[in-house]
Amino acid sequence: MITPAAYVGAAIAEIAGCFAFWAWLRLGKSVWWLVPGMASLALFAYLLTLVDSEAAGRAYAAYGGIYIMASLGWLWSVEGIEPDRWDLAGALICLIGAVVILIGPHEI
Repeated sequence: MITPAAYVGAAIAEIAGCFAFWAWLRLGKSVWWLVPGMASLALFAYLLTLVDSEAAGRAYAAYGGIYIMASLGWLWSVEGIEPDRWDLAGALICLIGAVVILIGPHEI
């Protein structure tokens, strides 16, 4: 199943792309940070098209939980800030919601 890998890849690509803008606008990095940032955001959009879902909106909604988990991973691994129990509890709730959306017996 390609969906988990697509979601994880999309999350990493989106966060990296958005961080490029953050670095440029908030951290004073060169405008050239936007070149790989834009490529990363394009990769993010492509990867979401690989998700096994009949409806784009449902794929995006389920992705939200994955994005939150990946964002906390970024917070810890890149920014050096350890998520606290509230971060983790909120992420778990969202991840459960993402699973329900993704695997629920939907009628189209």
